[in-house]
Amino acid sequence: MTTRATIHTEIEPNTSHSQPKITLPVLGMSCASCVGRVEKALARVDGVKNANVNLATERAEITLEKPIDTASLVLAIEDAGYEVPAHKLELAIDGMTCASCVARVEKALLTVPGVNAASVNLASERASVSAGAAVTEAGLVAAIASAGYQAQVVRGTGDDEAHAIRKQVEQNALARYVAIAAILTFPVFVLEMGSHLVPAIHHFVMTTIGMRESWYLQFALTTVVLFWPGLRFYRIGLPALAKGAPDMNSLVAVGTLAAWLYSVVASFAPHLLPVGTVNVYFEAAAVIVTLILLGRYLEARAKGRTSEAIKHLVGLQPKTARVHRDGEIVELPLSQIVTGDLLDLRPGERIAVDGEVVDGSSFVDESMLTGEPVPLEKASGAAVVGGTINQTGALTFRATAVGADTMLAQIVRMVEQAQWSKLPIQALVDRVTLWFVPAVMLVAALTFLVWAIFGPDPAITFALVNAVAVLIIACPCAMGLATPTSIMVGTGRGAEMGVLFRKGEALQSLKDARVVALDKTGTLTEGKPALTDLETADGFTRDAVLALVAAVEAKSEHPIARAIVEAAHAENLSLPELANFDSVTGYGVRAEAGGQRVEIGADRFMAKLGIDIAPFAATASRLAEDGKSPLYAAIDGKLAAIVAVADPIKPTTPAAISALHDLGLKVAMITGDNRRTAEAIARRLGIDRVVAEVLPDGKVAAIRDLKTEYGKLAFVGDGINDAPALAEADVGIAIGTGTDIAIEAADVVLMSGSLKGVPNAIALSKATIRNIRQNLFWAFAYNTALIPVAAGVLYPAFGLLLSPVLAAGAMAMSSVFVLGNALRLKRFRIPMSDDRQAQIQL
Repeated sequence: MTTRATIHTEIEPNTSHSQPKITLPVLGMSCASCVGRVEKALARVDGVKNANVNLATERAEITLEKPIDTASLVLAIEDAGYEVPAHKLELAIDGMTCASCVARVEKALLTVPGVNAASVNLASERASVSAGAAVTEAGLVAAIASAGYQAQVVRGTGDDEAHAIRKQVEQNALARYVAIAAILTFPVFVLEMGSHLVPAIHHFVMTTIGMRESWYLQFALTTVVLFWPGLRFYRIGLPALAKGAPDMNSLVAVGTLAAWLYSVVASFAPHLLPVGTVNVYFEAAAVIVTLILLGRYLEARAKGRTSEAIKHLVGLQPKTARVHRDGEIVELPLSQIVTGDLLDLRPGERIAVDGEVVDGSSFVDESMLTGEPVPLEKASGAAVVGGTINQTGALTFRATAVGADTMLAQIVRMVEQAQWSKLPIQALVDRVTLWFVPAVMLVAALTFLVWAIFGPDPAITFALVNAVAVLIIACPCAMGLATPTSIMVGTGRGAEMGVLFRKGEALQSLKDARVVALDKTGTLTEGKPALTDLETADGFTRDAVLALVAAVEAKSEHPIARAIVEAAHAENLSLPELANFDSVTGYGVRAEAGGQRVEIGADRFMAKLGIDIAPFAATASRLAEDGKSPLYAAIDGKLAAIVAVADPIKPTTPAAISALHDLGLKVAMITGDNRRTAEAIARRLGIDRVVAEVLPDGKVAAIRDLKTEYGKLAFVGDGINDAPALAEADVGIAIGTGTDIAIEAADVVLMSGSLKGVPNAIALSKATIRNIRQNLFWAFAYNTALIPVAAGVLYPAFGLLLSPVLAAGAMAMSSVFVLGNALRLKRFRIPMSDDRQAQIQL
């Protein structure tokens, strides 16, 4: 799993005792001669004092005589036949307000030489950049600054916290500005609109203040509103317009300034305007700024809630822990804990880091990790995970993973990576929004001209009002927020359910799955043979037979034998002493246990011994239908029991498959078992398609065949040999209790070993994409419908015009609506809860 910002180019500062150094990764070296070639190539670059290349770490440390461009070092390494890999950086960006901002920042980043890919997320206000080693952080920040925005490189939690503090400060400032703007706008609105709507107010203004003086007062109050709380729109929007790259701030700035300037002329130089057009629109400008600031504030609050899942996960880890150091127990911050440290844990405390219990026993609540509510017992040798809650007892454990290597840190990284990603559905939005604002400004200009030329008197007034309404109504904020907010909330809700989307694209592709293919061992089943059946003949008791059989099988290393022995130990049975053990090749085993002759084997062994197995004919038939091969036990020459060992099906598997069928999916099983056993399991579970007797390297071919037959396919597996199949599937789903290799190859990870996460993940995928489509429909339908209305297309037929004030309110609420709709995903109800599982089992 990759870290959020892997910075491969490191520059050490110059001091009085050292010269500046640059460290670069180098790939492709295989021997000492490679090291020599790279060092010589670097030494030839002007400005390099010396170069030291380490083959083991695959890094080159270059000491400089003078500042030089990193690109020249990269070029020298590449000319020598080696590679300097790309690195990933994350940038926090301030100042983005709409989808056109996103497109502009991405465009600016992609113009930087060496940048391979850039993805900007409006909801999280982050940019993820993949770039060559020659690309510097300063170059990326400068490129973003040239587009009119501010950026900082994010390297870890400290930067995250700093960004969160900045956003909180901004939110508090917005709250203050909304209050100031509202207080100043209220009298402007009452003076102007009240005079139009309420005769008593008009009479009061005319007899006490006077119309002209009322306009002067409105001018003073509106000017303060526009150039104090509303200054942000002009400070960002006008420079963007001057660069030929207008954004939403430009729309607001042009619209409100046009209304304000017109009103100023009407107030102080009315003779410059045509007769009958002397009106003021101070209230429109002031109310527009106030409403848009209110929308921004509500949007900032809602955007903060979209990342609550990440904040919650990060907050699960305690700040300090009690560590054994130099014979004492001291409380240390997590940053000082290292692998191998011994840590003490009291009841009720959260576990600080991943580790292994060395002393004590307790129950630990791991629901934050797996979604399973039942606490797990932990004793010496058990693994514990940072962020989980110790419940009843005291534990001492040894740290096995700290910092970025802990399971919690990896979960946070996976969720963040999914939240940064862009879904294919976003491509259309990106193409549209890049040109949206310039197109709106063109429509506004055309609206002004048409009304000025063809409109009724006073034509200039109609032209101004309608052009301003077009500028204000057309904010593309909702377009930019439609997809990323749903992704953030959906992936966060998934993390709470124990379902981690490693790749955001899986959110979209998983909903299109038509068939779910399941590996059997470890996925459908427990992955470990266990004693499933033991039926005794008349005259024998279960415990006595199991103790004798287990005593004999204890001499065997066969998995079936181990399962029988473990069953006896689990039931606390005492095993008798053994003598004269003998393995009868192809038949079974025999020995004397506790003075009794015990023989265990298949039906052919019993036939060889002359023992009739007819009493167990019905049981044997039932076991065969279940795909189990029975064994028989004889004691002192008498048939004593029939025994079956199998890999038991997980308790949650039947209900999970039923839930998949409820979602309209076909279920296939891929296994290396013989067909008879596989089909018996499939019958019990209601599996639609069985692909049996498949060798590990045949799983990929089996998946291709299923994809051809059914369409989009999701594959669920947990083992090393499942990694190619997980990669081949349209969506690979790894059981989190499986191997790291399987998890790395997967698109989705189920943190619990339960298969119920599969229908939950698919249902969440469907709900998230449905939510995104609702948001996009609202965003596009809103603009498509209301821009023509704002332009005045309804006026000739119905005499209806859209006030700029109403346009501002509608625009502000469109973003809040999209965010509110996305936040509904926080209440997503999983289709397969523990309650349903319990009901099915009962």
